[in-house]
Amino acid sequence: MAGAVLISDEPGPERASAYGWLVFAISFGLLMSDHMARQVLNAVNPLLKAEWALSDAQLASLSSVVALAVGLLTFPLSLLADRYGRVKSLFAMATLWSLATLAGAFAQSYQQMLLARLLVGVGEAAYGSVGIAVVLAVFPVHLRATLSSSFLAGSVVGQMLGVVIGGQVAAAHGWRMAFQVIGVFGLALAVLYPLVVRERRIGTSPREPLVWRELGRALFGKRLLWLCYFASGIQLFCTGALAVWLPSLLNRHYAMPLDRAGRTTALFLLVCAVGMVTCGILADRVARRDPALKPHLALAYSLVTAALFAGCFFLPPGRLQLALLAAALFIVAGVAGIAGAMVANLTPRKVHGTAMAVLALANNLLGLAPGPYVTGWLADRWDLLSAMKVMPLPCLLCAAALWLARRPYAAEMAARIKPRAVP
Repeated sequence: MAGAVLISDEPGPERASAYGWLVFAISFGLLMSDHMARQVLNAVNPLLKAEWALSDAQLASLSSVVALAVGLLTFPLSLLADRYGRVKSLFAMATLWSLATLAGAFAQSYQQMLLARLLVGVGEAAYGSVGIAVVLAVFPVHLRATLSSSFLAGSVVGQMLGVVIGGQVAAAHGWRMAFQVIGVFGLALAVLYPLVVRERRIGTSPREPLVWRELGRALFGKRLLWLCYFASGIQLFCTGALAVWLPSLLNRHYAMPLDRAGRTTALFLLVCAVGMVTCGILADRVARRDPALKPHLALAYSLVTAALFAGCFFLPPGRLQLALLAAALFIVAGVAGIAGAMVANLTPRKVHGTAMAVLALANNLLGLAPGPYVTGWLADRWDLLSAMKVMPLPCLLCAAALWLARRPYAAEMAARIKPRAVP
């Protein structure tokens, strides 16, 4: 029986190791901390809205400014990390976002909080892209969709913990204490990271000469890469909007108190995290023998999600609406892991940190930044539930990009694989 193996300039280890899983665990933990720092704000949005008399657009801007900073800075910071050392860069990033989260606990106005959140975004700018590059470096090529999805699920788990811990702590001790708890947790993990992850053991080569023309060709030279970036980014419009506004939706349209809305949101985000990992594992299993099947599966994810969101948000509040929302969240982020694997397969390993930075740039500028703000802007003009009715549109745009990518990706993979006997 014949199989196929992807040809790579640096294929990485042949099998997973205990050290690889340790690197994954600490990197996953820091990604959780990253998104806990983001989501704690959304857990206390009703308290900030009341205390500072903020509009929905102002509330959304406190989240969008983080995604905007991440989008604008992820490329240059990831490039520096690829050149000068990923481990020390990740330590510096985690320290900055944790200290900025602590600073938010002492903000006395909207303007001060906006500045603190901007610094959170600066700290978080390249963590996702460089962190996933570290993880991919210590695992085999055939696990890339699984590892990309599982690692990115840390963002959703972090959002879940951020909203539930933030909501519970804020309800008991005030919103400022919630920021303090999340900030201290991040600092502890930041100190631990360089003690566990060592540059020489993750196979990177810092301070290599940089040829801008070759870098540009590797990252932007194919229309196929642009389609991957777009598909991933536009699909995350939905997850970005829901992560920010779901607590408020439950509070306003289901009359849930703050702590219960936080716990319920956490359950929905857990569904999203489990779905992201499941979708990634499914993609690797289905495409193990034929890597060209990956965009076809991602296309199916986006179309099913569009249908579920349409059924959900055109219904009145009730159990059926929540059931459809849970089903949509299970699938919605499945595209992200596949897109990460596709980008990794299409770019050289030595620039994977920078390639993932471009993907993160698309994720933030097309999805995570505009998602909350556009939804908040529409909610100011209509209402929050009506604003959610735009959710199917980004999924359909994602599907269109994947439809265009499927044949070029199949041709690319056909040129990069060689037959291998499989017992």
